Amino acid sequence: MTVATSKPETLTNLAAYVAQPERADWVKQVRGKIDDLGIQYIYYQFVSVTGRITGKGVPAAHWESIAEKGIQLVYGAMANLLIDRYGDYIGYGPEASELVAIPDPDTFCQLPWDPRVARVYCTCFRNREEPEDPGAYLTADCRGNLRRIHAQFQADHDGLHLRHGTEPEMMWLKKGADGKPDGGATKPYCYHIDQFEQLRPVVLKVIEYCHAMGLDMIQGDHEDAPGQLELTFMYDDALRTSDRLTTYRQICSQVAREFGLIACFMSKPFMGLSANGCHHNVSLWRGGEDQINELGLEQLPGMAANFSYRKGGKNTFLPDPALDARKPGPIGLQAIGGVIEHLGALTAIGCSTVNSYRRLWDTGLWAPVYADWGFQNRTCGLRVSAPGRFEYRAVDSMVNPYLMASAIIKAFDDGIKRDLDPGEPEERNLYEAMEAGKQVKKLPMSLGDALQRLSEDEVIKSAMPGEMYRVFHWYKRDEWEKFLATATDWDTDMYMDCLP
Repeated sequence: MTVATSKPETLTNLAAYVAQPERADWVKQVRGKIDDLGIQYIYYQFVSVTGRITGKGVPAAHWESIAEKGIQLVYGAMANLLIDRYGDYIGYGPEASELVAIPDPDTFCQLPWDPRVARVYCTCFRNREEPEDPGAYLTADCRGNLRRIHAQFQADHDGLHLRHGTEPEMMWLKKGADGKPDGGATKPYCYHIDQFEQLRPVVLKVIEYCHAMGLDMIQGDHEDAPGQLELTFMYDDALRTSDRLTTYRQICSQVAREFGLIACFMSKPFMGLSANGCHHNVSLWRGGEDQINELGLEQLPGMAANFSYRKGGKNTFLPDPALDARKPGPIGLQAIGGVIEHLGALTAIGCSTVNSYRRLWDTGLWAPVYADWGFQNRTCGLRVSAPGRFEYRAVDSMVNPYLMASAIIKAFDDGIKRDLDPGEPEERNLYEAMEAGKQVKKLPMSLGDALQRLSEDEVIKSAMPGEMYRVFHWYKRDEWEKFLATATDWDTDMYMDCLP
């Protein structure tokens, strides 16, 4: 969707957004889709600070009105209306105004599991009646922030833009009589086709729904934890990839309901077995154009943007043979330098839960705990996984993809502007290299430490402008403190029989 980067002085951000010249035509196109597809109900959704999908459902008859006026929810919905350990609503109190969520018509898409229902993503604004900054962009809107941060990056770097793909690992768990997880649906055999085959009905249903919502599925495999699958979709620009990862989670949740399973994206449900990572394969491009991929569908069950992918252009991460046949080009090296420089703070976003650090502490499973880079070297936090891209590994499947993409863009921006040198790629097993004397910074190994590193890093904090950092830090600091204030089964097993 076209971003309104400036506005007449007489218009608020909200009014300018609704008044975009192409928007009226898109609203009409959505009405055509509603009528042709028989849509009766629409989910108007946005994404909270933790990546949770939030919003309201409205009968489709009111589309035009909602397209203009939006829906309203309390500001606290951006923090999941969670109460902290002191009894206060995180981010915004009960006296706060209501945000206005304006639908982005180009994201309208039918839900394949119930053709009567569609979804549309929204951009969020401050209330029109606020005494200060009425109708301004709501800076606690992580999706809106990503779009604006990416647009600014492109303006600053002559059209340079982020394209990335994700590898969302997750586990299909059996559901016990009490509704709680009862082990994996398959055995923990990595790349085992027979275990993959056991989940074939689930896999094919996920792929069916993904194609119907614009996700071009490219490959999948059984990983090395119980019921663990990795199904990947085609890379694209930052916003659409983030939207698709969010959509993928929705799809998996629905398929789990249909098969009586649990779709688990939790980072580390089982110790001693692989975690649910979500490696981000990233690159910076110039040029290219959007192309529609109809994915074999006779009729697109939504707006064309859902099925569009950025193709062509110049990948600036590819090696320059005149300089080095293997290393990424100069921009790629600067980008790696930026990520290495800020990896500690980035970890607070990529490993955003208390449980995330179980992944980093479980030894022998290639978890990325050191700030270094190499070629196909899984002992490093970053690896060049193929010519023209590198894999950012310190991120798991609980990630908020919009915050992650925004933070990566800021790290890239800093690396390019300061010409940061990442050093030589590490060819050795990093653990052996360190035994031989190499000095490498370690990632923070708890959520509390990661939040501290983030608080000290102004570059990565700028990926959370305005109120976003305050809300994120409050939410995650409270999560960490609640964990510290909780006695667990481990505590009782360890200390119940001990005498003073």
